[in-house]
Amino acid sequence: MLHTLLSQWQPFLALFVLLLFLVWESVAPFFPRQKRLRHTSRNLAIALLNAILLAFVFAGLTVLTADYAQEHRLGVLRWIGLSDLALGIVAFLLFDMWMYWWHRLNHLVPFLWRFHRMHHSDPEMDVTTATRFHLGEIVMSSLLRLLLIPLIGIPIEVLVVFDFVQLPIISFHHANISLPGTVDRALMWLIVTPFMHKVHHSRLKPETDSNFSSLLSVWDRLFGSLVQKERYNELRFGLDEFDREEKQSLKGLILTPFFRSSAS
Repeated sequence: MLHTLLSQWQPFLALFVLLLFLVWESVAPFFPRQKRLRHTSRNLAIALLNAILLAFVFAGLTVLTADYAQEHRLGVLRWIGLSDLALGIVAFLLFDMWMYWWHRLNHLVPFLWRFHRMHHSDPEMDVTTATRFHLGEIVMSSLLRLLLIPLIGIPIEVLVVFDFVQLPIISFHHANISLPGTVDRALMWLIVTPFMHKVHHSRLKPETDSNFSSLLSVWDRLFGSLVQKERYNELRFGLDEFDREEKQSLKGLILTPFFRSSAS
């Protein structure tokens, strides 16, 4: 089955995409970077912890939940009599819209922001920043995903395809790269691009609180949160309260939710 094949190949896709953009960033970085090895090792250590949790806890729970929902015909989309193809397309779009709103809530709700700000505290955003999420945020988002599956009626095939498609796009728009302006703007009508997401990682709060889409860019246009800039090379990443070395260490990253800040 397709979703089984994609699940088996996803770790190889993740490794290939990571290496691809690490090389691209080295050959043609948008911002010059120093101490990349330390930065990369910290972010990938966080990624490894998250991957272990997802693989050994939530992967199985997700399959069990999706199978149960399908067997018992749970979910709004199954109740309205859509064809399998239409159900898959609508489920994909609804899940991407949910990702937009979950991301936006992580900025609006102070408790959620305490966890999500670890992702934004990276002062040198690159492809490894795409993996830099606090374990607490991963747990909360994974639990909510388990609730959405029977509520909406999302087939396991759609979730697997979504994750497989989203992985390279998230890596792409976090990478320390740039495309020609016309190319970036053209792609931005469909997906989130490097320039679009660079704005989201700005230190300026009005820019941080914009461009929440993770895959399709339509949600920012639809819900009025799209922000673009004239000079992307003037952007500064990170959060002022988290610049000190002790907060950028592996221990500091893990303790991020417990630090006080003006944005809490």
